[in-house]
Amino acid sequence: MANTVTSLCCVVLAAVAVAYAQRRSQTGASIQYERMGGDVTMQCGSLDSEASVTWKVNGTDVKARHREEGSRLILMEVDLSNNGLYTCFQNPNGERRDQINLRIGTSPREPTVMCRSNTYPKGFYCSWHLQHPTSIPTDFDVNVQHNQKSLEATRDAVHKNRCHVKFLEVFSSYPYRVNVTALNALGSASTAITFEEFNIVKPDPPEKVVATPIPNNVRRLEVTWNSPSTWPDVESFPLKYFLRYRPLIRDQWQHVELSDSTAHTITDAYAGKEYIIQVAAKDMEIGTWSDWSVAVHATPWIDEPKQIPSTTEQEPLLDTTPSAAPPSAEPHRAGVPVGGASSTLLSPLLWYSCYLLLGALI
Repeated sequence: MANTVTSLCCVVLAAVAVAYAQRRSQTGASIQYERMGGDVTMQCGSLDSEASVTWKVNGTDVKARHREEGSRLILMEVDLSNNGLYTCFQNPNGERRDQINLRIGTSPREPTVMCRSNTYPKGFYCSWHLQHPTSIPTDFDVNVQHNQKSLEATRDAVHKNRCHVKFLEVFSSYPYRVNVTALNALGSASTAITFEEFNIVKPDPPEKVVATPIPNNVRRLEVTWNSPSTWPDVESFPLKYFLRYRPLIRDQWQHVELSDSTAHTITDAYAGKEYIIQVAAKDMEIGTWSDWSVAVHATPWIDEPKQIPSTTEQEPLLDTTPSAAPPSAEPHRAGVPVGGASSTLLSPLLWYSCYLLLGALI
């Protein structure tokens, strides 16, 4: 058991030592950025151009297309697979003389820039992105101008490619100009946009949309919502709303535009059909409509089937217990009992027959 623990500790210590050595070696290496698709030349420190050296990449032989010219290593038509830590050793003693951390990438193209005010009249934000990745670290410089004044652009704490700008004044007739420059070790590119404040006003979607059926109304749905919480002053800058709804069985939407109300009753719903409902918001006078809210689903009131009371009395249950056999299995004849009572009826006939027989003899 002790040997197993000792071996495990040795393995862990060895891994830590290797990781520390690699980190230390990479920290001491110079970084060289090169353009995708071109040839790359790396020089082994300050050695003479005729010095004899051996090159390694990530600790192994260089297998990519290359050629060696004295103390220089030339890679041919590089791509991302050529990234790595290149180390050169001076021959014949194998002394390490230099390390180069090679990073292949491209210069940035013009960034795509968008500005929007969802907190009017407090301010607006601008965001940007590159449509083509550079594969190497790229920074962005943002400059905002208004009426020949530079405005402070505060970087967003969560979204790295976003900044926030405060409006200096409301209802300004002077346009805003935003310039975003993307730059890295291989080049730079810029994009500038100009806009007036009322063109970028766009609220966030309404929140907490709820649709509920109305009791005993099979074609109605009550829809309520809240104005977006990011809209700072709904009293001074009211919003209007746009509601759309449709049953799941159809693709066509029905629309209702409302003033500043945050509730609406749908009166033409199909009975018993599930509906999908969304709401959008817009400043009363300027800007554009928000995106649609998160969709909610609801079904109008469904009447429960009524129980109809029975108009007939319940029939008594039949006794299925076997009973004793009747005294005679023969049916009764009308007015004539079956059994010993027949002797009482036949006696007068017998006497009459005897009387006739006696008269004949006399």
